[in-house]
Amino acid sequence: MSPADTKTVEARCVRLNAKAENAAAVAPVVERHTLTRGPNDVLIEVKAAAVNPSDVKAATGLMPYAVFPRTPGRDYAGVVIEGPAGTVGREMFGSSGDLGIRRDGTHATHLVVEADAVVEKPKTLSWEEAAGIGVPFVTAMEGFRRAGVPKYGETVLVFGVNGKVGQAAVQIATWQGARVIGVVRKAEAYDGHTNAPVEVIDASAIDVATRARELTGGKGADIVFNTVGDPYFQAAHKSLALRGRQILIAAIDRIVQFNILEFYRGQHTYVGIDTLGLSSAATGAVLRELGPGFASGHLKPFPINASAIYPLERAKEAYIAVAGSSRDRVILRP
Repeated sequence: MSPADTKTVEARCVRLNAKAENAAAVAPVVERHTLTRGPNDVLIEVKAAAVNPSDVKAATGLMPYAVFPRTPGRDYAGVVIEGPAGTVGREMFGSSGDLGIRRDGTHATHLVVEADAVVEKPKTLSWEEAAGIGVPFVTAMEGFRRAGVPKYGETVLVFGVNGKVGQAAVQIATWQGARVIGVVRKAEAYDGHTNAPVEVIDASAIDVATRARELTGGKGADIVFNTVGDPYFQAAHKSLALRGRQILIAAIDRIVQFNILEFYRGQHTYVGIDTLGLSSAATGAVLRELGPGFASGHLKPFPINASAIYPLERAKEAYIAVAGSSRDRVILRP
């Protein structure tokens, strides 16, 4: 490709042409599309792209603002093959709230995205590992940015600690020197990376709030990161310390009982996080804050199993694996 003709490229893209009734009915096809780069954009040859639960939810119409037809995918890692001066040849990764939902995304051989959205890929990470960082780490970090990044000596209680966002929250909190207590719904240990020991409460065997207060000398948690939502809302509420903050990122049933008196007497803060509202550039800014943690080894990417890597032609299998709550970080490799 000569410099004169690199403003456009013909990409192979996974396409969702219409809303599906459910995950099993999602019907992705691979089509060729011409991508055109604007003056402030970079054109990336995608080396790996992650599949997130939100990709599948958007395919089944759970996000009314998702457009059809479109190429799904929010997370990516790849090489800049055309862009502003100094960007070509650089290995980058990134994520977004609008990519793959409101506009064409990352499940393709190539991607056009704003130059200020991409982040330098840490040298120690594989393409697949870098592509797997995106949504979980951005969600966790944005939650802490909004609620107050945990300080040394603070206690963070993470509901759904073995989920991807839960693990990212543990990594970030322990990187900052906070103590982490995890909550699981059945007897299991914490199975992610951490920079300090993580005590685990089995919600099926013991009252979470009572145990959280025992573990904190009666004080409660400074921050509760509730990755599950309403099933744990009351337990999270009752676990909060004076001036504690609860971060909420998910819901199953939207309506919960809410004790306003306990809320204001506890001087609590509730923070709602929706990373789908973040632009590519805003997401890039969050990822850049995490860069030093990956460089120092305090933050580690999720392990990628070879069996969880799919070519574009097998996107449907990848989407079904994620919809089936696979514990693997599922990756498409163009």
